[in-house]
Amino acid sequence: MGNKEYLYDTFRKSNVIDPKYYEKFRVKRGLRNADGSGVMAGVTNICNVHGYVINEGEKSSTEGKLVLRGYNIEDLVSAYEAEDRFGYEEVTSLLLTGQLPTKEQLDNFKQLLDENRELPAGFFEDMMLKAPSKKVMNKISRSVLSLYSYDDNPDDTSPEHEVDVALSIIAKMPIFIVDAYNVKQRYYGSGSMFIHPLIPGLSTAETILSLLRPNRQYTDREAKLLDTLLMIHAEHGGGNNSTFTCRVLTSSGTDAYAAYSAAIGSLKGPRHGGANHKIIEMQRYIKENVHNWSDEGEVADFLRKILRKEAGDGSGLIYGMGHAVYTLSDPRAVILKKQTEKMAVNAEFEAEYRLLETIERISPQLFLEERHNDKAMCANVDMYSGFVYHMLGIPEDLFTPLFATSRMAGWCAHRFEEIQTGKRIIRPAYKSISGELDYIPISER
Repeated sequence: MGNKEYLYDTFRKSNVIDPKYYEKFRVKRGLRNADGSGVMAGVTNICNVHGYVINEGEKSSTEGKLVLRGYNIEDLVSAYEAEDRFGYEEVTSLLLTGQLPTKEQLDNFKQLLDENRELPAGFFEDMMLKAPSKKVMNKISRSVLSLYSYDDNPDDTSPEHEVDVALSIIAKMPIFIVDAYNVKQRYYGSGSMFIHPLIPGLSTAETILSLLRPNRQYTDREAKLLDTLLMIHAEHGGGNNSTFTCRVLTSSGTDAYAAYSAAIGSLKGPRHGGANHKIIEMQRYIKENVHNWSDEGEVADFLRKILRKEAGDGSGLIYGMGHAVYTLSDPRAVILKKQTEKMAVNAEFEAEYRLLETIERISPQLFLEERHNDKAMCANVDMYSGFVYHMLGIPEDLFTPLFATSRMAGWCAHRFEEIQTGKRIIRPAYKSISGELDYIPISER
């Protein structure tokens, strides 16, 4: 085998750019302006993520809003809760069509999802069992991409075909994630596989719990809580990394399977959907090192150690606090916190819930004391989402895959919009600073 040391060495040496060039050429790193706001890259009718206002050139904090096709997510969740019914399918229909469905349209949409849930013949054996993965996200990305091979006309981007593909993938995501998890358990976790047959007529949340649990049992309350998680993760604007990834690939004219698979790969990243694993890890550190969770002073002392990089993962970050857009509040976290409190208080999970509540309450002041940073800061959705999954008995391996299952609805909506109105490949500029060199003959190097 050839020596690869020089390749490793040049990787480290040849790919570093002096930060001064970013200032010199006014590069907006991460496509973000100096004040943290995003560079305007497009317009959309799908979603508005509102967390601040620009007043006379200055960024001001405000309460967060998440508006899907004109409807506030808090209003949608409240309506479904008041009517005691599942809402994710209706939110998905809203995102794909741009309007709230009638009862007849919603019933038809649910039937279409039901008809599309089954995997193609031989898919489980060929795509899941024969090539198990230690990472569920990689397996579902590959599974989505593999559906290309089962499509008679996979490169068709007509509205009819795009809708058919979207329905197929949205419907199959629960099966992909549960099957991938079970196969991983069998091959890498010394666990057992439970491959249950599908039960027609169940909501997406019920389908997930029914397939995941060995005894297939769940309560209506548990299923409705998972449904809420699916709703609040379904869409979050065109500028988040995975949705932008989907739109970038779509703008090139590539097929739907490639675009959605790439979006899943983006969401896996620890700076995006994979961040929920870092939050769970941090919360684990706190639980293990704070002896009295109800002692605010003891909790604050340990959080100070985290900020000083003396504890936790050494990053100096309190994961679950802060967001790229939201300042005073993340509406998804507000919704989830209310739901969490109902299930946790006066139950075995109350102490843990109160601990998270304390972390949320005191973190902004600690940031101010330790970093002299008075920027508005709120808890983001991941502060409570991992805890909810924990209460539902959902394994950590499925936290981000569940996020992907939910967000597929938003990705599909954005791909539809990009196909219909984008009409131009997304291609930002990169300034080259390498200069030109004279060629050196190989004998003289």
